[in-house]
Amino acid sequence: MVRTPFVIVAFAGVVAVYLAATTVIPTIAAGALLHPARRPLDRERPANCADVVFAGEDVTLNGWQCNAAGQRRGTLVFLHGVGDNRGSAAGAVDRFLSRGLDVVAYDSRAQGESTGEACTYGYWEKRDLKRVLYQARAGPVVLLGTSLGAAVALQEAADDGRVIGVVAAEVFSDLQTVARERAPRFLPESMIQRAFSIAEARGHFSMDEVSPAEAARRIRIPVLLIHGAEDIDTPPDHSRRVLAALAGPKELLIVQGARHNESLRPSDTWRRIDRWVETVLARVPRASWPADSRSFFDN
Repeated sequence: MVRTPFVIVAFAGVVAVYLAATTVIPTIAAGALLHPARRPLDRERPANCADVVFAGEDVTLNGWQCNAAGQRRGTLVFLHGVGDNRGSAAGAVDRFLSRGLDVVAYDSRAQGESTGEACTYGYWEKRDLKRVLYQARAGPVVLLGTSLGAAVALQEAADDGRVIGVVAAEVFSDLQTVARERAPRFLPESMIQRAFSIAEARGHFSMDEVSPAEAARRIRIPVLLIHGAEDIDTPPDHSRRVLAALAGPKELLIVQGARHNESLRPSDTWRRIDRWVETVLARVPRASWPADSRSFFDN
């Protein structure tokens, strides 16, 4: 009987392990990118809010429509981050209804209670947002987003005439960069590229086109960027790159001591947002509102 030399068997084993790794690891990484964990809604619906289902781009988006108290001045849309849901908008609801703003909040596609198979970080989400705005009441719109929500807000604001201002907290400048920064250090570039290709094919989107910084070049409306100084998940340089690209009025607030998802916690941050929103609303007098929301999309 002819015996296979040990070295050949060992080499074959190494090759098999390598081939498995180059297939399995990128597939797992692509799945992690596309399918963030869903967080169940754990907050009661705020007062003056109704449960609504918005029609997105081939998805249904479960959310809240909250109507302003007193003289209505427009709409604020709250956009949550990855692995979150509309429940994080509860504080904004309480804050802005009394200031004459409707507040709309909904679970992003593939998150919370909304349908959808994949998170695409703004590629499809901005289309969902446009459809939500189309279904909202007439009047100017301010977008307030955190992390993923901030990226969606900026990408939609670049091409939507109804939006008059954006508050973007902890935004990433582009998906390619932030995904690489968050990838395990042991992954070689070839595996990262393979993971990106798998994610694009399964999510039906282009990662190169997911870029708040590129969208910022087309934004002429006021933008308030907010970022935690100690954010290591999405470092502050992401917001600085967006700031540099913005073509209109712009501000950057760096919150000392704040990590990712913490820049909106200080009361001083919210007071800054309050003042900024008031300034933005003052730029659009009610007499200039069109009769219905659809008119904005022709601008």
